[in-house]
Amino acid sequence: MTDDHTRHVSPDPAERRAFGRTGLTVTPVCIGTSPLASMPALYGYAVGQDRAESTIEAVLDGPFNFLDTSNNYGGGSAELRIGAVLRRRGGIPDGFVLATKADADPDSGDFSGERVRRSVEESLERLGVDHVPMMYLHDPEYHVTFEEAMAPGGPVEALVALRDAGVVGHLGIAGGPVELMRRFVGTGVFEAVINHNRWTLVNREAGPLLDEAVARGVAFVNGAPYGGGMLVKGPDAQPRYAYRDTDESVRDAVRSMRRVCADHDVPLAAAALQFSLRDPRVTSTIVGVSEPARIRTTLDLATTPIAPELWDELDQYTPSSGGWLD
Repeated sequence: MTDDHTRHVSPDPAERRAFGRTGLTVTPVCIGTSPLASMPALYGYAVGQDRAESTIEAVLDGPFNFLDTSNNYGGGSAELRIGAVLRRRGGIPDGFVLATKADADPDSGDFSGERVRRSVEESLERLGVDHVPMMYLHDPEYHVTFEEAMAPGGPVEALVALRDAGVVGHLGIAGGPVELMRRFVGTGVFEAVINHNRWTLVNREAGPLLDEAVARGVAFVNGAPYGGGMLVKGPDAQPRYAYRDTDESVRDAVRSMRRVCADHDVPLAAAALQFSLRDPRVTSTIVGVSEPARIRTTLDLATTPIAPELWDELDQYTPSSGGWLD
């Protein structure tokens, strides 16, 4: 299952690359802040405010210039914690790209144009800024149909108006189902797309979306390269992929991959991260962190030497069935 697209040496994880047609430049690694919102029901651990803010400080002082958050992470706590640091720092540092997401109302599920305007206002207030470089429409699949999202007065029209007013710089779409994301990318409205858990060592569903994004000059941002932890801890310690129950065939595949990586003295997590980093179609890869030391760990995983033959061996264990998340 070796793909010619991925037969490349991993890039320098601190290099800057064009973010689609936006004019922004970002590092191949984007730091995700969902863990910093402290959601123990999802992650199994809490993250206090001091630890979260120290982690954000480490991100701003570290090798990566791209930070991803969202209106609804921890009911807004991720943005509040980022905002506290940005206020101390005097705003977003020069050359740093901050991205957040417009979310549906957490109580009612409303994802109307009016809700999008409120979501953006909430984010700006929490972050302590009057402009963010990148704003995504987040997880529309749970709240509206494609037609409702694109309709007059709907969430996409509201985002376009905010962009035209200079409140946000560029627009993106973030979600799961590949074909739905392709429909949004095909509108020409969005300059970036986040897709999660569908371009990893064990799931290649997003291939057509990557190709379409490249063809349209849209930045592709790969979320969850570890599949929610299975590709770090292994399937016996973390039997769920993308926070949902997974077929035993997937867990068996990961066990085999872990064994092959061990034979090459390569951490499974390094192979999982570099699978994404080495694909030239992937503009940046989101890695969630929960403490300052994770910045160094991520850099180490991104730069672990991997022999070319390991990729061919790993490909032998990729589950052949497609669409098992969508």
